[in-house]
Amino acid sequence: MRSDQRRQAILKTLQQADQPMSASALADCFSVSRQIIVGDIALLRSAGAEIQATPRGYVTAQKPSGLVRQIAVRHGAGQTEEELNVMVDNGCTVLDVIVDHAIYGQLTGPLQLSNRYEVQQFMTRSEGVQPLSLLTEGIHLHTLSCPNEEAFQRVQSALRELKILWED
Repeated sequence: MRSDQRRQAILKTLQQADQPMSASALADCFSVSRQIIVGDIALLRSAGAEIQATPRGYVTAQKPSGLVRQIAVRHGAGQTEEELNVMVDNGCTVLDVIVDHAIYGQLTGPLQLSNRYEVQQFMTRSEGVQPLSLLTEGIHLHTLSCPNEEAFQRVQSALRELKILWED
């Protein structure tokens, strides 16, 4: 398979995938090295493909379903799992985390977490790594995709109760 054919096949594979795919998994599928896949993804992106790298692997940009809202929170690293579980337990998907950096402006990390299992996987991969919110004294935003306004209100109430919701 030629490299341009492989790149198109990678894009099609990502578009049809029902979950993120790691560079290693894609490398196995196409019998190439992980580094070749990373390079192919970079070339696809430069050609206009909307591919995001999440902590669980690559995904193609998909329009979120339901109600999309942002929520401001503030907490220490020790409350990350509790915060994320509140969001997914109320039926929302945590699309990303956003911090405002003094030099670089808005920094966004895609998450795509929809349930406790995915939160737990994220937490396991995060061990020993400092979160983006460390740069902003714990203040950060999450973009949520919620099934309805009631789910979003439940998230706000639960985070307020935990004293995590940033309302200053």
